[in-house]
Amino acid sequence: MAFCNQLFATAAACTLVVSAIPSHVAAQQTTPDGVRLENAVNRPERPYRPAGSSDPRDRGPRVAKGFGKRDRRLVYVTLPGGSAGGQFSSEMNGVGIVVLDVDRNFEFVKRIPTWNVAASTSPEEVSGVAASTATNMIYLSTRGRLAAFDLGTDQKAWESTYDGMCCERPEVTPDGKTLVVGSDLKDFWYVIDAQTGALKGKIQAPKSNFAHNMALSADGKTVFMAPNGVTMTVGDVPSMKAIKTITFSDHVRPFVINHNATRVYANLNNLLGFEIADVKTGEVIKRIEAPAEMWKAKWGDVKQRFFGHGCPSHGISLTPDESEIWVVDNINYGVLVYDNTGEWPVLKMTFPTTASADWITMGLDGQYAFLSSADVVEVKTKKIVAQMKDEYGKPMHSEKYLEMAFSNGKLMRTVSQFGEGRPSAVEARLAGRALPANTR
Repeated sequence: MAFCNQLFATAAACTLVVSAIPSHVAAQQTTPDGVRLENAVNRPERPYRPAGSSDPRDRGPRVAKGFGKRDRRLVYVTLPGGSAGGQFSSEMNGVGIVVLDVDRNFEFVKRIPTWNVAASTSPEEVSGVAASTATNMIYLSTRGRLAAFDLGTDQKAWESTYDGMCCERPEVTPDGKTLVVGSDLKDFWYVIDAQTGALKGKIQAPKSNFAHNMALSADGKTVFMAPNGVTMTVGDVPSMKAIKTITFSDHVRPFVINHNATRVYANLNNLLGFEIADVKTGEVIKRIEAPAEMWKAKWGDVKQRFFGHGCPSHGISLTPDESEIWVVDNINYGVLVYDNTGEWPVLKMTFPTTASADWITMGLDGQYAFLSSADVVEVKTKKIVAQMKDEYGKPMHSEKYLEMAFSNGKLMRTVSQFGEGRPSAVEARLAGRALPANTR
């Protein structure tokens, strides 16, 4: 009745409208909290929930304005952010940041506007995402600009194009003071003030032309800058200097680092698997290759076409405690899971995905893994338990997303877009105890 009163001036008008609803519609199935089932699945009725709402889903601490009226675990999916390796259109879900509620089976919460795009032009694809508890901001890069959005208000805080060569793959230091951002296939990396967007300087990486992917150590002091080539540059963030290079056997694709930045695990062109490099020595120390019968004949057949980014594996992630390494299989459209508790990783199982997966991000506490196939996988069971879908029920094949925890609109915990090992999780595993719930 309250809803009706908002639309009609008199109770009589409401009576007319109610009497016009067919009886079979009024009897439609609803969810346990009273939402019509078709709306809960396809187009939720209240993506923006007002303060003071009587909806049972809004129980808990409330604030007068804004988002985050209670503690919530949410996934922020940036769009357009990929296309499952060309299997789908990158523009099928529109533009913006779609927010999903982890604790409500990943239901749609809202869409945050990012940039206005003319109907006659293609939107810029998001090339990286990061967030900071210190600044309460989420950072989006595209091939052309970098912007920060306030997570309490959903409003853009700042935006810059710098010298026009920006931007890719931002990562933010733990203190929230500094962003390291790729230059969009050039041979340097930007160092930026995370609060204001001001340029602090650049890290030159002349041996890593076409710099693309990156990783930042847990302490925020060391950055790993991968090219579209064989030589990775290691940089010191405080001094903004290159300090080392690591040369792999083929062109480096996605990669991750362990909790103390002593090892690099890298996908390469023409390899279903990865190579491991020792950061101290700067040498590749192990090549891990999937069994030949799984992929070599298929990959060598020029008549076959595979979705992906032109390589057998484009996507790699450590679980937070580093007990497993997950590797995308673009030949068979699935994920390879390696046991990483021994001297060297050992393949222990595989599982299929619903589409080509080209990115893996591990969620908070390593409970879920998020794949660009739109699949949400429970890490413990390796089962697909949900899909990331927009407000129209369409799967989102973005490669750029983060799981984050909020309390009353304040970001409390987040993850990296890259599936890196986390010091607290590794320490807990080695000590044989559970990971504290309040650790990143």
